[in-house]
Parts: sequence; structure tokens; C-alpha cells
Amino acid sequence: MALSEFALIERYFRSCGAQRTDVALGVGDDAALLRVPAGCELVAATDTLVAGVHFPQDSPADSIGHRSLAVNLSDLAAMGARPAWALLALTLPQADEAWLGEFATGLGELARSHEVALVGGDTTRGPLCVTVQLLGFVPAGAALTRSGARAGDVLFVSGTCGDAAAGLAIEQLRGFASACIDVSDGLLADAGKLASASHVGVELSYSEVPLSEPLAALLGERRARELALTGGDDYELCFAVPPHNIARLLAQLPPQDWRYTRIGALRAAPGASVVGDGTVMEFSHSGYEHFS
Repeated sequence: MALSEFALIERYFRSCGAQRTDVALGVGDDAALLRVPAGCELVAATDTLVAGVHFPQDSPADSIGHRSLAVNLSDLAAMGARPAWALLALTLPQADEAWLGEFATGLGELARSHEVALVGGDTTRGPLCVTVQLLGFVPAGAALTRSGARAGDVLFVSGTCGDAAAGLAIEQLRGFASACIDVSDGLLADAGKLASASHVGVELSYSEVPLSEPLAALLGERRARELALTGGDDYELCFAVPPHNIARLLAQLPPQDWRYTRIGALRAAPGASVVGDGTVMEFSHSGYEHFS
């Protein structure tokens, strides 16, 4: 017998994710009731993953579940926000129970590790598509944005770029950083977006862009750095820090423990460039665009 929508939700998603005391009403009703802490602002982010666009049709279901939440976790991390609640809209060609079990495992494990409760959503039939909305909170007035940077601020990136490792750290940047953005469309493109929103320019150091050892070994250093600059789906954080905050940042969040690297600086002149060996390098691909 075919699995009904109600049975699908009950079996795979009612208990998926963390159990939180600030969920007054969760999965199973028309909408969720959530308690936002006093003195905090609500932060919301939504991302859609489409089969054949964001992942291959035959991708493992647990990896799709993991990624559907990871893309939103990096958005909230870039705002300095604490994630709390997620809603899932899942479109499926059929109710494949093995696939659903693996998908829920991938989503649920990541949700629990970040104390995120799944509190509602929707399921429907159609081409495979996953939309997750993630809600969280940040102390009022303390959210990081793309537009707070100034010329002279130093630019850092978390983790390594180019090999699509979903590094989701550093909500602790509040109080240090002037601006922050998650790296989803490529480091060069997203650093440029941060600079543009802050009405400044950015200069990256080619030799300082961090690489993972597996990527460099597989492709060689030059090609690996090209991908690190222009690839996407890394979900690391690119953030600017005013010079007077750098000593405190390094002391309180040591880079060897928190996995971030100084990669450049913001300047008054507009635009984005990469400097290496005394020359300015040009790259043909500035980041992923859905509609171009």
C-alpha cells in the first residue's frame, strides 16, 4: 500500500531533529508556535535545492538531507545568529521509503548537532526538490550584515574553499567582525558582494587563499586555487575585521582552533581583484548565477 502524506510525515519527520523547549507546537498542525527569547530578533533564511541543478539525480539521499540544512546554517552563521527551528518543503516523484529514511537521517543528524528542531513543512508529488527554511535568533541590534565593512578592514575566510566542505563555524564573530557573508557562489564573487554592499573594494592575496590537501593533491596548486576563488557551494564564512579588533580576535578565537585565514583587505577603490607575485590576476568566472 502506498505511503500516505500523513503517514510519511509521522514516520520520517515528526521526531527529526532536536527536541527544544521553546517549541510550543511543532509538526502536525497547520503552523508552528515558537517562543523567541526576550531581547532577541528573529532571523530567517530559505534555500531550495533542485535535482539536476544543485545535486546530481542519483546523489545519496542522506547527503541531500544534510546539504538542505547546511546551506541555511551557513546563512545564519554569517549573520551571527543561533539556529533554532526549521521547516521542510519536500517534493518527491514517489514515496520511496528507503530514500526517505536516508534523507531523514542526513537531515536529522545535522539538525540535532546544531540543536535545530524540525517544526513543520509540506510534502507533495513532483520532480525532486527540497526547500528548507531555517529560523533562529540574535541579540537585538547585534546581527552581522554584508554592509558594515570599511576600507582598511582585513578580510578572512573560514576553513578551505574549492572542495565544497560545509564548514559552519564561528557564530562568535559578533563583536569582532564588521561584515560577514557565507561563501556559496565562490570566494571571489562573495567577497565582491560584501565589498559592494559596504561601498568599498576588495583585494585578495592569491597565495594566502587556503586549500585543502586533498584538493591540491588531486588538481595541483594552480587549478586548486582557481576553484577556491571561483567555485561555489563551500558554505564557509568570509568576514571583515577592523584593524583595532584583530589582536582581540586572534587572542580570543585562535585561528589554529577556529580554522580561518587572513586572505586580503578592503580598500576605498571599488571592484574585486586578486594579487599574486606582484601582478593582478583576472578570472573569467566570478561566481555561480542561476539566471544569466
